Amino acid sequence: MNWISQIVAVTALNIRTIRQRLGSSAVAVVGIAGVVIVFIAVLSIGEGFRKVMIEAGSPDTVIVLRGGADTEMTSGLSGEEAKLIAEAPAVVRGGNGNGAAASPELLVIADVPKRSTGTDANVPLRGVLPEAFEVRRDLSIVEGRRFEPGRNEIIVGRAAKREFDLDLGASVQWGENKWDIVGVFEADGSASESEIWADARVLQPAYRRGNSFQSVHAKLESIEAFDTFKDALTTDPRLKVKVVRETDYYAQQSTILHGIVRTIGYGIAILMGIGAVFGAINTMYSAVATRTREIATLRALGFGASAVMVSVLVEAMLLSLIGGVVGGALAYLAFDGFTTATMNWQSFSQVAFAFAVTPALLIQGIASAAVMGLLGGLFPAIRAARLPIVTALREL
Repeated sequence: MNWISQIVAVTALNIRTIRQRLGSSAVAVVGIAGVVIVFIAVLSIGEGFRKVMIEAGSPDTVIVLRGGADTEMTSGLSGEEAKLIAEAPAVVRGGNGNGAAASPELLVIADVPKRSTGTDANVPLRGVLPEAFEVRRDLSIVEGRRFEPGRNEIIVGRAAKREFDLDLGASVQWGENKWDIVGVFEADGSASESEIWADARVLQPAYRRGNSFQSVHAKLESIEAFDTFKDALTTDPRLKVKVVRETDYYAQQSTILHGIVRTIGYGIAILMGIGAVFGAINTMYSAVATRTREIATLRALGFGASAVMVSVLVEAMLLSLIGGVVGGALAYLAFDGFTTATMNWQSFSQVAFAFAVTPALLIQGIASAAVMGLLGGLFPAIRAARLPIVTALREL
């Protein structure tokens, strides 16, 4: 307990004298706060993208692709195959046993100018049948109306309208058709809001796709019915398909970008962190130098070298944690909810999303600040503990 009381006493003395070294201490705090801001901001891109992709799926909904395909863009199903899939057991049906909640869908890419830059970007243009609205029950029209079957009409997701030049009432030329924008929809902030929807039977001839689709989205009777549905399709000799839960599919779609962003984020944080650590080292060396006589006096009075060393480390950690908290707060205020769009490298189309500064990211940022403080205070703390008492007292 005597050792602990020594640490508390010396640390309290160090903290009280911070005001005398306010300039150098502020430099260390600002440097570490800057590292934390950049670190959290970069990683929030990956978290926001992953969040919007995961929310696009429902655990009781499945996606059926051609066997061997990893994405809808690399898949292909005939109209007859889509019909067989819709007839499989465990799919939700109407009260009379008809009207399966299975949506054959065609996916193409449309070039749409970005509002911010005016440059063209790849935006998913999805052809659907009326069953799509039964499968995606969280989708609702918030402006205008649904497209009418058989007509050259489209509806756009709210995120797509925000990021791209897609205004309600406008007309666009894609494929061999001219399309009228008649509605805007939202889908609980999921990736579907980055898409444009049209009638699949009109989209097929516009892109010369015949009676073909990319995938079938089906709503199951329950989450547990997945194996029944999957076994029925994979054992059918007329089909060669891959069946995945919607949640798993969209989570897998986010892996490449999320991995790239995390690699960049940690790389930037390490490089900037090195600079912040040197700043903390200079700050703490300065603190030790200005308190040489105080430290020598304490040692002469019986305070142990380890107590002095720990007190210097605690001061460095405290300054770093202040920087971490400040940086985390500023990152949250500046970036959380900031909207943008980026390329989904697995579908080569744009996905609009919002930066997500999550509690986990804030904890990582503050933890990285603590590590920087520990590294920055280590060598000055060792120097303080090794100060020759007699030599230091001569300065009195």
